[in-house]
Amino acid sequence: MTALTLSTAAASGLRADAIVVGVAKGAKGPVVAPGAEAVDKAYDGKLASVLETLGASGGEGEVTKLPAPSGFKAPVVLAVGLGAVPEKDETYGTDALRRAAGSAARALFGSKKAAFALPAEDAEDIGAIAEGALLGAYSFDAYKENGSATGKSGKGGKDAKGPLAEIALLGGKARDKAYKAAVERATAVSEELNRARDLINTPPNDLNPEAFAAVATAAAKEHGIKVQVLDEKALAKGGFGGILGVGVGSEAPPRLVKLSYTSSKAKKHLAFVGKGITYDSGGISLKPAGHNETMKCDMAGAAAVFAAVVSAARLGLEVNVTGWLALAENMPSGSATRPGDVLRMYSGKTVEVLNTDAEGRLVLADAIAKASEDTPDAIVDVATLTGAMMMALGSRTFGIMANDDAFRAAIHDASEEAGEPSWPMPLPEHLRKGMDSPTADIANMGERMGGGLVAGLFLQEFVGEGITWAHLDIAGPAFNEGGPFGYTPKGGTGTAVRTLVRLAERTAAGDLG
Repeated sequence: MTALTLSTAAASGLRADAIVVGVAKGAKGPVVAPGAEAVDKAYDGKLASVLETLGASGGEGEVTKLPAPSGFKAPVVLAVGLGAVPEKDETYGTDALRRAAGSAARALFGSKKAAFALPAEDAEDIGAIAEGALLGAYSFDAYKENGSATGKSGKGGKDAKGPLAEIALLGGKARDKAYKAAVERATAVSEELNRARDLINTPPNDLNPEAFAAVATAAAKEHGIKVQVLDEKALAKGGFGGILGVGVGSEAPPRLVKLSYTSSKAKKHLAFVGKGITYDSGGISLKPAGHNETMKCDMAGAAAVFAAVVSAARLGLEVNVTGWLALAENMPSGSATRPGDVLRMYSGKTVEVLNTDAEGRLVLADAIAKASEDTPDAIVDVATLTGAMMMALGSRTFGIMANDDAFRAAIHDASEEAGEPSWPMPLPEHLRKGMDSPTADIANMGERMGGGLVAGLFLQEFVGEGITWAHLDIAGPAFNEGGPFGYTPKGGTGTAVRTLVRLAERTAAGDLG
């Protein structure tokens, strides 16, 4: 993990590979952002014109490198675009800072140290810059022979390049409690989010349900989190027909992991439930070629929940947080669940399985029903659940459904504060009829149109009476198949971790009633 410190040193005297400054897009060309005054002065106040000559505009994410001025110990100045110049009396938003820091960190891959002199008005801005830089510096190369990591396959070596190793944040108050707390928070959340990315990116031959449960168990013990793992025998004894029905076709049996973080000062209890399909072939309803190559990411919801619970523990939040990881591998075989089979779920309801590729809702249903027994103040499930949600909202925005409008709005607010785009979605009652089954209490499929909403309505059936619940469908942003941008890498993104952490913080502060 990239090391991060607050520094009061002058940019000119800092030994580093690069000095990072911000540049914004003005009406008449690039504008040097606050924080870069000393650097601009060393260019005789002509940094903006030099950047313009080099083709820079200040557009978001744009990166321009140029030789550092005479007298600087760092050899390079890296100017990163912040987007439009803020309106009068406004400042650069935290997510603009977060994205710019991430772009700069990515551009400095292979460097040992960089000093970030981006505009920071307060501790919140410093926290955003720290978070963006740490997330942008992420790299997953454990399986590359010459990669920087030394994981299961990567050998690394003295010539191997890795992510930016050290970051010094300029402009912060190193001894100020608020600034120190902001950096500590950014470090804890970013480290756990990057661990979630590692899990999402790990090939399914190395991350089956048992292996995931082992990672969660080790982390729980390290951070004082109570952990319980139900194996296939315990699941059978407990009547978890949904989880077992999905995992029965695989040689790697399913698991249900419960992670419990408790605070002696807590007044509220949140339960997070994550879909953890470590590989989704579709089962007997087999996915066609072109739709199964990235299905190692179908456990991204469970990874997000895991990371959020550990983050809450590391931050010492005054709220009880329970995480449920519903882990299974969905494979076709002679023992696999067939279309037309009926499963008896943990709640006692029966489900007719019309499509074995609609498996996520089955494991989630059991976990939600089990989580309801603890009568938490709210349940939030997170899942890469439907292609329909991707069609509706694209690849960077997740959908929020809930049985309480105020709670749905609160989660949307939390996601916006965290910098994770989301959009509230409805649960139209008329779509429920499409899941009526002549054989069972409910079918796992309904109308094709509005499929993401149908999935939410299915899950709602398993929420305990009187419990506030929300469903986050992260199918779009969970795995980035395009090029990296801002602090978002190619591959696993860790979507929803920061939203869940922010929700827990707001709950601890009493903002959710």
